[in-house]
Amino acid sequence: MLFHSSIRKELARSFGATLVVLFTIVLTMLLIRTLGLASRGSVNPEEIALVLGYTVIGRMPTVLTLALFIAIVFTLSRMYRDSEMIIWFSSGRSLGGFLGPVMRFAWPILLVITLMVFFVWPWANQQTDNLRDRFERRGDLERVAPGQFQESSSGRRVFFIDKDTADGTEGRNIFISSTETDGRETVTSARSGRIEWIKDQQFLMLSNGQRLETAADQSTLRVSEFEEYGTQIGSSAASQRGAQALKARTSWDLIMDPTGPNLGELGWRVGLALTAMNFVLIALATTVSNPRAGRSGNLFFTLFAFVFYYNLLNLGQSWVASGLFSLGGFMVLLHGGVFALAALWLLKRHYNLSLRGIFNAWRHRGAEEVAR
Repeated sequence: MLFHSSIRKELARSFGATLVVLFTIVLTMLLIRTLGLASRGSVNPEEIALVLGYTVIGRMPTVLTLALFIAIVFTLSRMYRDSEMIIWFSSGRSLGGFLGPVMRFAWPILLVITLMVFFVWPWANQQTDNLRDRFERRGDLERVAPGQFQESSSGRRVFFIDKDTADGTEGRNIFISSTETDGRETVTSARSGRIEWIKDQQFLMLSNGQRLETAADQSTLRVSEFEEYGTQIGSSAASQRGAQALKARTSWDLIMDPTGPNLGELGWRVGLALTAMNFVLIALATTVSNPRAGRSGNLFFTLFAFVFYYNLLNLGQSWVASGLFSLGGFMVLLHGGVFALAALWLLKRHYNLSLRGIFNAWRHRGAEEVAR
């Protein structure tokens, strides 16, 4: 039908243009963030492209949701502004009749959002965490580039190496400044050093050096010289096997282990899929365009509604994780409430109802009953 095909084509053009713009903005923001992580030593500079790619893939469900919402709002706004809606209404179409073509266009996107948030989101986070962990779990000497000061993975040591060998296991002219847990500060310098593994633990063996140790109260200074000195610079393999990040856990694992944080993460994933569906109803029910006004009003409403709803979704995740709300109760309260309000608003506009008209109808009916 002409009615269905014209609306779907218009939505497709608007959705494609909006998706390109949003993707470019998100890609730029994540690139700046990734470069910042690389400059702080949290990400391997050689793996920036991989980290950026996995991060962008993980953010795609949110980008698709916002793009779909904006596309529907802008398409309906243009139709109101160009009086196309009046023409369709005059030909016997109602606002509820737009729900069919809009949902026919939106359901593949909603399906992609659901699949991505349940499967691609944890996979992308897992890949990103693996890249970061692999970079951060290297030995402290391996993290250091010759001629540069570099902080250790624990944040309590600063290394400097003048030269190193090709395999990165030995260095020359080594400087180490460290702060111990009891407040003592030590400065160690050596002519050379090498990495050795002793009982599954990584050590830096220094040769021909000097060690300065300052007490926590800065009252005493102890100076010692050594021919060989060993210090642990890496964690054992057992201690490096930390728990998997919550966002990187599969949806099935969250279901099988229904703890508070797991239920909060599961509720966020389910909620994002429901949010996308609710935004379709919100866009259809609330979009009204004033021919004398520009698009800024609808754009402001779209961004405000998305940010407000998305923040409630994130806030609900923390509430469920802390036990303040149950998962089912929160889902019904937030997403069920939004769906009900959007559906009632759509019915109101579909039948052109108003509170004043309903009140006058009730008063007229009451007057007729009294007259009888």
